[in-house]
Amino acid sequence: MMELGNIEHLKPPELSWGMKKRVGLARAIAYQPQHILYDEPTTGLDPIRVDIISGLIISLREYLRITSIVVTHDMKSAYKIADRIMMLYEGKIIFSGTPEEARDTKNEYIRQFVEGSSHWPIIYDRTFEMERI
Repeated sequence: MMELGNIEHLKPPELSWGMKKRVGLARAIAYQPQHILYDEPTTGLDPIRVDIISGLIISLREYLRITSIVVTHDMKSAYKIADRIMMLYEGKIIFSGTPEEARDTKNEYIRQFVEGSSHWPIIYDRTFEMERI
């Protein structure tokens, strides 16, 4: 299910980032949980590995009947795996609905996030960004 092949001879530093994520997931499901919380499971992965991890999350839901709670900024992955999407802004839930409702919303905050726009209504301090460069 994890598509790891023969890696038992490898030491942790020899594993790729994607392998480490899949090993972590395998360890989590070994306990047969009813729920799994994922914190940015696709961060740092190339688009192909993102799709593989998204597919694994779907497989766990379908075959093992595990409920997944996924914290992510990756909207493509969120749309693929989610039954429901909730969005937080300034510590408050500003949206709860289906992926289709998120895609079609007129809420400017949700639209900005989904489209990845740097323009209003959410404004970041650009001087902070420039200081980091």
